[in-house]
Amino acid sequence: MNWSTAEIGALARAVSHAPSVHDTRPWLIEPRGDVVNLYERREVSLPRHDPTGRDRVISCGAALVNLELAVRALGWGVETTLFPQGGRAELVARVHAAGRAELTEEIATRYAAMFRRHSYRHPFRLRRLPVERLRSLSRAVGEDGTQARVIDHRTESADLAELLGYAARVLQDDAAYQRELTAWTAEPADRSSLPWAGLVRRNTRVPDEITFTARLAREGLLAVLTPDDTRRDHLHAGAAMQRIWLDAVAGGLVASVVTQPLHLPEVRAGLIERLGLEGYPQLLIRAGHPAESLSRPLPAPVSLEELR
Repeated sequence: MNWSTAEIGALARAVSHAPSVHDTRPWLIEPRGDVVNLYERREVSLPRHDPTGRDRVISCGAALVNLELAVRALGWGVETTLFPQGGRAELVARVHAAGRAELTEEIATRYAAMFRRHSYRHPFRLRRLPVERLRSLSRAVGEDGTQARVIDHRTESADLAELLGYAARVLQDDAAYQRELTAWTAEPADRSSLPWAGLVRRNTRVPDEITFTARLAREGLLAVLTPDDTRRDHLHAGAAMQRIWLDAVAGGLVASVVTQPLHLPEVRAGLIERLGLEGYPQLLIRAGHPAESLSRPLPAPVSLEELR
């Protein structure tokens, strides 16, 4: 088979709705025959925010989930090969349409959620998510050794507040980082505050440690961990992040992701030591109920009938 023009458009639209570092969309898809190749665009470089390209590959992992969902929504089974042998260095995944397959309710639900997903960078409703709900979201990670570990709001908020507060102050004082942030993102009209600020700017309000601890204790937080720290692990982390996020959206929740502090080696090492993490923390996900109705309309999903 060969992808039709309409199918290629559906695949491209799905991938374009994946989250990415600074909304750079550092990927490229290449439909060919019955496969779709997903490439990392290494020319998209953020030397201060993402010096090793880790967030870029995490972004590609999120795009891969959307790509697989779109292929399944078109009525095909999926066989995915990560970093295929003999391929270009930038080739991170090859998705093969492996015969006709029935669309399951789980796939349809996640597919619809990808068009409603957005970064919610505001305080959540005061009612914190129950631990059982967070654990349910954590089970969406997959079976590749990646974990989503619930942050214990009772015993771990203080250590997390100290580390994130330290990271915020370092990033605020980094002039080169702030220039890069300004170049890639729009300056918000209001002065955002932690922990719900996604990006730490010079005017981001960093609360005192007691206040920060109290705020984090009201958050529903997950740490995505991988057994190693390779590009494959980063890709798995991005895929896990997106599955969790889509399941949260499908369940009426909102979420956002934090990666900035983890690019400081001392902060990452501190998280591993103080929280007793069994793996490499790649990102933090905060999830909860929106404090109020969303102020902007969300894009309408592509109906499955349109794709057939």
